[in-house]
Amino acid sequence: MEPKRVITASQAAALVPDNCTITTGGFGSCGHPDLLTEALAARFAATAQPSDLTLVFAAGQGDKASRGLNQLAVKGLLKKVIGGYWALAPSIGQMALRGEIQAHNWPQGVISHLFRSIAGGKSGVLSGIGLHTFIDPRQEGGKVGPATTEELISVVNVGGREELFYPSMPINVAFLRGSRADVDGNISMEDEANFQDSLAQAQAVHNCGGIVIVQVMELVDRNSLDPQAIRIPGIFVDYLVLSTPDTHWQTYGEVRNNTYTGRSRSDTAVTPLPLCAKKIVARRALYEIARYNAPIVNLGIGTPEFIARVASEERCSAHVLTVESGVIGGTPARGLSFGASSNPQAILDQASQFDFYDGGGIDLAFLGFGQADSRGNVNISRFGGRLNGVGGFINISQSAKRVVFCGTFTAGGLELGFEAGQLIIEREGDITKFIQAVEHMSFNAAHAQSRNCPILFITERAVLVLKDGRLILKEVAPGIDIERDILARSTADIIVADHVELMPASIFLHQPLSVTDKYWRSRD
Repeated sequence: MEPKRVITASQAAALVPDNCTITTGGFGSCGHPDLLTEALAARFAATAQPSDLTLVFAAGQGDKASRGLNQLAVKGLLKKVIGGYWALAPSIGQMALRGEIQAHNWPQGVISHLFRSIAGGKSGVLSGIGLHTFIDPRQEGGKVGPATTEELISVVNVGGREELFYPSMPINVAFLRGSRADVDGNISMEDEANFQDSLAQAQAVHNCGGIVIVQVMELVDRNSLDPQAIRIPGIFVDYLVLSTPDTHWQTYGEVRNNTYTGRSRSDTAVTPLPLCAKKIVARRALYEIARYNAPIVNLGIGTPEFIARVASEERCSAHVLTVESGVIGGTPARGLSFGASSNPQAILDQASQFDFYDGGGIDLAFLGFGQADSRGNVNISRFGGRLNGVGGFINISQSAKRVVFCGTFTAGGLELGFEAGQLIIEREGDITKFIQAVEHMSFNAAHAQSRNCPILFITERAVLVLKDGRLILKEVAPGIDIERDILARSTADIIVADHVELMPASIFLHQPLSVTDKYWRSRD
């Protein structure tokens, strides 16, 4: 076998033709081949080529600023985008909302599975994920922005059951990333925080007759890599591009953290976070975990990220935390390292993780929310002039056995104080989050309740439960006035329970919790 050709990032960018479909590697803030997208943007700036590309991604890669896919947010370079999670690449999201590109927002897990369908020559993905949300073509069909009119998703009936059909498409170019490559192009990923969809993307593009280019940090001799460590076989790889540690950060938050790969273990005590709204929510969420015997838990991005950190502070470990990137166990990271996990038990590829999620494997899901309405519907995908995209939210919220939405009661300038175990609202948030009707249907509460899924909302000042299609106020924080601080700060129809419990005062104190308290474990 001839050695694989090693080329520069500029040479790689020159291989991308006009009007082609490209897919990029990475999961959110982890594992993106920045050298390649940077070179592609530079080529377009210099030559106006390639133009009119279609970009396909599951978890859009970026740092909310200039790295990752944000580099491709140039008018004329992109024509169409099909993506799952958009929040870390807001520049592309703004192009969609302005009508400068055609845009489709599909569930992240569906796109992850779509890569496998394309690789296998299948016509597409058939799934119930997305029914009765804005993904459903009877609502918006996943279309985003004024330039998007093409209907891609369809409703079909299979065995008397409704499903959504997401069609396959040829993909011509893949920009991927690994840790090391041997001269035959076999790729290992032992220094990466997760494996994303790299194998499926490479197979899909190869079987479409396209070009697979992989950015790696090191080129090694033939037969020097352990075959069991190969994540992308060289038969699927066309070109290699060499990077350096400075251009190959493990995540956008950290150059290198060996606890993410299991190469080193960290059992050091975690410095407690200062009390804040998100920590309060995370502390209350631990009581939900304590109800179960070793539950399998999913943590969403945003406020739920804090649950992992607070669980470490409180030395709570009778659970397994997972993230849709493929990590199982350990302590999921926050911020621009979300998708990684310190001391993981295992790391799967993303599509396999979504197989497990879609099949109902999650006992308890903690998810963020941007808006919630009187019926318990939730919007996390598009509001306030911003396109977040649904990411894995729909896969998880439509499949988990129990769903807990976590976030502040209001947003935009909320400031809190704490005194003797009581919560004080020092400045109210400017944005009302509990409203009459959500702007975008990311979560259809009636559909969830039709499968008997318990639904809870945890905020810094109140806990609400969804029952018979109505929001019921179940608990309030000590020091909170129900009329002034809850009902007056919401336009949603919130029903006050006959007996409203107080959230534990210890949540609001600078001291460890006792989440194994028998009283809390036994509460309904």
